[in-house]
Amino acid sequence: MSWNKEVDVVVVGSGAGGLLSALVAAKNHAEVLVVEKDRLWGGTSATSGGGIWIPGSDQAKAAGFEDNLDDAFTYVRALSADNVPDENIRAYVDNAAIMLRWVTANTPVVYTAQPYPDYHAENPGGSVTGYRTHLPEMLDGTLLGDDLKTQRLPSPAASLFGYLNWTFAETYQLLYRGKGWLTGLMRNMAKYWLDWPLRFTSKKDRRLTLGNALTGGLRVALNQAGVPVWLKTPMQEIVTEGGKVIGIVVEKDGKPYRIRTRKGVVLAAGGFDKNQQMREAHAPLYAKTHLSGGVTSNTGDSIRAGQAIGAATMNMQSAWAAPVFYVPGEDRGRLCTIERALPGCIMVNQKGQRYLNEAASYHIVGQQMARREREHRDASPSWMVFDHRYRHQFPMGPLLPMVPDWLQAGAVKTILKKGRTIAELAQQMGVNPATLEAQIARFNTHAAKGEDPEFHRGEAAYDKMYGDYRHQPNPCLRPLTEGPFYALPIYPGDIGTNGGLRTNGRAQVVDDVDQPIAGLYAVGNNAASAMGESYPGAGVTIGPAMTFGFIAARDLTGANG
Repeated sequence: MSWNKEVDVVVVGSGAGGLLSALVAAKNHAEVLVVEKDRLWGGTSATSGGGIWIPGSDQAKAAGFEDNLDDAFTYVRALSADNVPDENIRAYVDNAAIMLRWVTANTPVVYTAQPYPDYHAENPGGSVTGYRTHLPEMLDGTLLGDDLKTQRLPSPAASLFGYLNWTFAETYQLLYRGKGWLTGLMRNMAKYWLDWPLRFTSKKDRRLTLGNALTGGLRVALNQAGVPVWLKTPMQEIVTEGGKVIGIVVEKDGKPYRIRTRKGVVLAAGGFDKNQQMREAHAPLYAKTHLSGGVTSNTGDSIRAGQAIGAATMNMQSAWAAPVFYVPGEDRGRLCTIERALPGCIMVNQKGQRYLNEAASYHIVGQQMARREREHRDASPSWMVFDHRYRHQFPMGPLLPMVPDWLQAGAVKTILKKGRTIAELAQQMGVNPATLEAQIARFNTHAAKGEDPEFHRGEAAYDKMYGDYRHQPNPCLRPLTEGPFYALPIYPGDIGTNGGLRTNGRAQVVDDVDQPIAGLYAVGNNAASAMGESYPGAGVTIGPAMTFGFIAARDLTGANG
């Protein structure tokens, strides 16, 4: 085969795991190229909250939290799938803090440890006080130059009005109308709209937060290291010789383009979020692509390319499950995180019955919704039901409290149901009025006392974190009593698939007998997650992607730096 280009390392995909892999390899004196299928870079990482779950970090110690890595291993091991090797979990736990220390020293990305409890904090090894979840600080988008315009926009669920970036602190300030909330909102909106001439050519907010801040900071460092990122360059196949990966074929300018690698290939191109056939074949519990929060370019190409050269796969049935709102016309589901834990709402199925703890982690709620739908065919959609007080106090997915009903976007108005009474709302929902009235009456009786004997909402540390701390005796529970009443459909969806190519603790892709395929690595949702089908805490998607990207780059360059 003739080659069009030769480098040390090719990274396929431009999410956080891919960008960090490329940067670490470059810092270890490798010649690196990043190829990205889409016209935008940043992957699902750019659309996310940017959180990473890192046990034993320097940032946690600085905040006064002394973690124990053995505790973290115990916690993840018990939650993860049995077929995930101890080696993979141990590699993650032992290297995560080292990775973050490297990122802090070599990029403009700044993370802070948060008092954010683990999702199953009461389990052995879990942290009730938190400080394993880390969030990125804001980043000045001017550092990216023209690359800002091709960075993927945040998800509509992680931005205000679909374009204004905000931090979690600002989210809470707006949520509870804290002191200075209106002034802060007006200031940020003014900065956005008066950012000329950028505003005439791009929707991008130059004030980067969350996943945009993470991927933006990594790209700044990558640019400084002189690593090119080729957009609109999908990988077509992986090339091997004598059982070793020696390069890839991509499509460039509409033609095959052959890239030889001296050291190896890192696959970091995401899962099969938007591949309907792969979902139906492997993950029928989460079969609907339009309900996934993953980006449209995640179609499993690199997973199939790995399989074509003998790579094994694992846990392909799995996804990062989540309840999502779906607004007609949008290309993805909107993750529902905070809304479910706030007082004054409940979730019911199509019969008008509650069937879960609404305030549990989105992964648990998403899984329960999907299983309920499979077994009873009455949970997709389910309904988020809330009263007048909630409607004008808190957001509910695309429905914003500052915006009156008649000013909502047309697509939102088509899915919003409203009734002066519970019975009238039930008719709008297509639910038996007597059933819904009885359900809400039963819920209200207990909620008035701050109790939920059926599903224990508001008892776990995680539940309370997203509740309204001003409301007692339970920050997650309040009777629904003030009409008119509202409902929005909510679906069992996901924020990406997480089954993929099987890897070992060095992020090497292995074959069916667990032997490494020389020169091939996989990270992020391209690889089967070390979490199995569990979700131990906020940031266990991007945290492992970056950690195994770090491990892969050091392994293939033979360096420890």
